[in-house]
Amino acid sequence: MSALVDSPSLHATKATHPRQGSAPAAVRHDWTLAEVQVLFALPFNDLLFQAQVVHRAHFDPNEVQVSTLLSIKTGACPEDCKYCPQSARYHTGLETERLMEVEKVLERAREARANGSSRFCMGAAWRNPKERDMPYILRMVEEVRGLGMETCMTLGMLTADQASRLGAAGLDYYNHNLDTSPEFYGDIITTRTYQDRLDTLANVRGAGMKVCSGGIVGMGEQGKDRAGLLMALANLPRHPESVPINMLVKVKGTPMENQQDLDPFEFVRTIAVARIMMPTSHVRLSAGREKMNEQMQAMCFMAGANSIFYGCKLLTTPNPDESTDMQLFKRLGIRPAQRAQKPDGVQEEELLTRVASQPVSGDLFYDASHPKGPRA
Repeated sequence: MSALVDSPSLHATKATHPRQGSAPAAVRHDWTLAEVQVLFALPFNDLLFQAQVVHRAHFDPNEVQVSTLLSIKTGACPEDCKYCPQSARYHTGLETERLMEVEKVLERAREARANGSSRFCMGAAWRNPKERDMPYILRMVEEVRGLGMETCMTLGMLTADQASRLGAAGLDYYNHNLDTSPEFYGDIITTRTYQDRLDTLANVRGAGMKVCSGGIVGMGEQGKDRAGLLMALANLPRHPESVPINMLVKVKGTPMENQQDLDPFEFVRTIAVARIMMPTSHVRLSAGREKMNEQMQAMCFMAGANSIFYGCKLLTTPNPDESTDMQLFKRLGIRPAQRAQKPDGVQEEELLTRVASQPVSGDLFYDASHPKGPRA
């Protein structure tokens, strides 16, 4: 058993506010695969307990950061990521779209802000941004920040110069996932290397931006690959501020459309181990929530997830709509984290009224993949 697993700080409990009087778990960058596998092998209740203690040492356990993700340029990507419906190599029926106009992006950002999102994420299906697109991208960053929201972008690989220009424009976060372990990576993607991804993360850090980087599970990887992904993330010189953990969304026409489902408990374990290994990072319950029922999502929050994407779509794949998320938050006693610049009083009052007016179902659990009402 590793020293981390036996650490008194992971077994302590508190009756007071979770961040008072706690000895937080050490932030480490020297994890070994054997240590990570020990965590994954813990009895489920023990793992969730340890993850809860670590989580409470660093975060309010009933607060979740809320982000909205918008595809600002869809489809026709030259990469061959086997999970991705936006790859030009696969026939998924996805309609390609050119880069959105800046004002349309701002309209969506205002809607997201009114619905309670504190961060607006913009994604483009590119291998890397072209010079002709940079002025529009930079203006999007500046204008969205002007709305009082945090900004995040995912545009593919970045050069040091591109990262510097985005940082100067005020981009808060850049998303670039490692996807899986270095060993399994070649089975998923061949058009860019693992080192390419690490280089982009280094360029983002060099430009002073925060890093959003995680991966996808359920792609046919082994347990050691899930451990290897988290080890690669935790052993970066600085932990990502945001770590999205995605469940594979199987899209017809991609090579993974018939991939076997991952055991839900293994997904929750991945969330918990990520929380223990990266104690000060926001761990995001990301793609795949559409297929998770309420009790599975609640277990993920117990395991240390404290960030979600909010809205009915993640780039091109489904996501629970806003009213469903508000209802779940209400039932669990969770509140959205406040943005740096709060919405005005009218917007805040409208959001509170919407939450309070949501009817409470008599059933304790239901299948979130079959919504009870029409989608917006």
